[in-house]
Amino acid sequence: MKITSAEFIKSAVDPSQYPDDLLPEVAFVGRSNVGKSSLINTLVNRKRLARTSNTPGRTQLVNFFLINKEFSFVDLPGYGYAKVPVFVKRGWKEMVEGYLEGRKNLRLVVMILDIRRDPSENDEQLIQWLRGNNIEIVFVLTKADKFSRGQVNISRRKIGEHLGVPYDELVPFSARTRYGKDELWKVIKDVCSYIP
Repeated sequence: MKITSAEFIKSAVDPSQYPDDLLPEVAFVGRSNVGKSSLINTLVNRKRLARTSNTPGRTQLVNFFLINKEFSFVDLPGYGYAKVPVFVKRGWKEMVEGYLEGRKNLRLVVMILDIRRDPSENDEQLIQWLRGNNIEIVFVLTKADKFSRGQVNISRRKIGEHLGVPYDELVPFSARTRYGKDELWKVIKDVCSYIP
């Protein structure tokens, strides 16, 4: 995928603040510190388009990015960080569900999981919710460079069995080596068929 432009548009808390819903959108979800921002930056060949942090829970708003002036990436707040107060978690849940339920131009959710860990209860709940709302999902397993190729395949099968997802529908990914980048772009383009 040739990226000619990638720009931050705005951050929002509720639907009244969202940009116009005229372009297709791809949303990125996952638990805190799973590598959402690094994944977005790698896909668009930018170092700091989406802000990265070693501190979990950094993304606390719905962030919109315009890609090639033709479609948008949406970085949603992470979940599952224990040190965040309950009222903040509740607000994040409302933000995420509010976006996912009401956004008619949403084409795909990129569900990000850490290849080194079993899916959490929060992961499973969100996946169930997405499936229940008939939202298209692609599963990405980040931090694949931490494993050998053999370990990647073992973990990929294990997570696939856990989620009831075919092995070949899980995309191993590394922001450091860019492994999996082209495969993920292919999925995004196939689902959003009018992305060039």
